[in-house]
Amino acid sequence: MKSTFSLTQSVFFVGFMGAGKTSVARSVARTCSVAEIDMDHYLERRYEKKIADIFAESGEPYFRSLETKVLRDILAFDPHLVSCGGGVVMARENRELLKQACVVYLKVSLEETVRRISDPSSRPMLQDLEKAEKLNLERVILYEEVASITVDTLGKSVNEITREVKSELLKKGILCQQEK
Repeated sequence: MKSTFSLTQSVFFVGFMGAGKTSVARSVARTCSVAEIDMDHYLERRYEKKIADIFAESGEPYFRSLETKVLRDILAFDPHLVSCGGGVVMARENRELLKQACVVYLKVSLEETVRRISDPSSRPMLQDLEKAEKLNLERVILYEEVASITVDTLGKSVNEITREVKSELLKKGILCQQEK
């Protein structure tokens, strides 16, 4: 029989594209029977528009303002596992909001990102690897600033990362096993 768990607070997954934020959040949610939200999907549903269209029509600053509103919404919900977009840490206000919860930083190198993304053409940022590396290096500092837990994902499967995240959340008392 599968164990049931609860969360004492929301857990946000941050990291560069290809780090496994969505896959790991889903995997932890499935193995622990807790709720999970993909922040980008939530934003698209709430505003009835694809993120790419928001960027194209209104620009990054407007998108980041919507992201902040969504972050506030999610923080007001009961605790969830939340996979964030890679750039959520770009806004200072978002970093301050994230610090109110547990943040799991899934660390990934650009080489590993390129290896993991099956269709690089679906990721415009990967068309210029030099620019992508610069962006990743800028964000690493911000990911580290908000991180409660850091997991290096290099060479690890989703299941291995899931076990590591679950173990850390149990140690910190954020994930609690429910008595049957």
